[in-house]
Amino acid sequence: MKLAILGAGKIVHDFLPMVQALPSIEVAAICGLPQDEPEMTRLADQFPIAHVYTDINEGLADPAVDTVYVALPNALHFRFAKLALEAGKNVICEKPFTLHLAELETLKDIAEAKGVLLLEAITNQYLTNYQQIKADLPKLGDIKIVSCNYSQYSSRYDAFKAGTVLPVFDPKLGGGALMDLNIYNIHFVVGLLGKPVAVHYFANIDRGVDTSGILTLTYPTCQALCIAAKDCAAPVTSSIQGDAGSIIVEGPTNTVERFDETLNGQPSIQVDRRVSDHRMFQEFDNFERLIRLADHAEADRRMAHSEAVMQVVDAALNDAGITLG
Repeated sequence: MKLAILGAGKIVHDFLPMVQALPSIEVAAICGLPQDEPEMTRLADQFPIAHVYTDINEGLADPAVDTVYVALPNALHFRFAKLALEAGKNVICEKPFTLHLAELETLKDIAEAKGVLLLEAITNQYLTNYQQIKADLPKLGDIKIVSCNYSQYSSRYDAFKAGTVLPVFDPKLGGGALMDLNIYNIHFVVGLLGKPVAVHYFANIDRGVDTSGILTLTYPTCQALCIAAKDCAAPVTSSIQGDAGSIIVEGPTNTVERFDETLNGQPSIQVDRRVSDHRMFQEFDNFERLIRLADHAEADRRMAHSEAVMQVVDAALNDAGITLG
């Protein structure tokens, strides 16, 4: 994989040290705005990266690049993923894929027309521990209750209360607890149970943005609860309860570092099958393989999951009366 990164923010700083452990991925370019050039140059020197572009169109035209990683703020995902696809590049886009399902469907159509792969960078779907939970789910019998709580007090919430609206709390930029934190919970639940039959979002809304909220997903024989907050904190944990046992995940749903499995009448066991301490390692290892093999069938399966998640997101935003973008 010959990769161009779009962006130079926090996620890129997290990504670049990790990707050094994947020799099959070469970061060939980094692209951003002119004001990002000093930081991009520093990153290019440190890792190293062959080309720095302050004109994204120029970067997308680089013949050495076959794949583009869109690591930009939420509201920019659709625009720049579209540009990259139209340039004939495979695209890996950070979560949330887009702000609305219709945008994702547009990107999907372009990718199909161009014959390239379009993938969402959502960590939990590729983690070995998450895959083990999926494999162990039948042990729990009939699933009755799933509950995920990803609540952490945002370092930007005090500024928001004082009247300064930073991007993470700006609905025009795709901010809010649903898109920032609860999106991981949605992927976690939908990846296990599929698309729900009903969605309701009970949000705490301030200046048009959800600073926290409770999302309910109804299934034929199960109820799922997804809680996320940026205006308050609580222990971050998830539970899956069946009539034959339970699974408890301590920590956020984007890392799934380990889980405790307890079957009725048996002692609890702790399971940890991680292959890397970095949450992004397995997803990019998979992305490289999918793109190298041009595995459109697997990419389509991944897309179907992302579409189901975006259907939940659309329904939640509509239910709460939140307008993004």
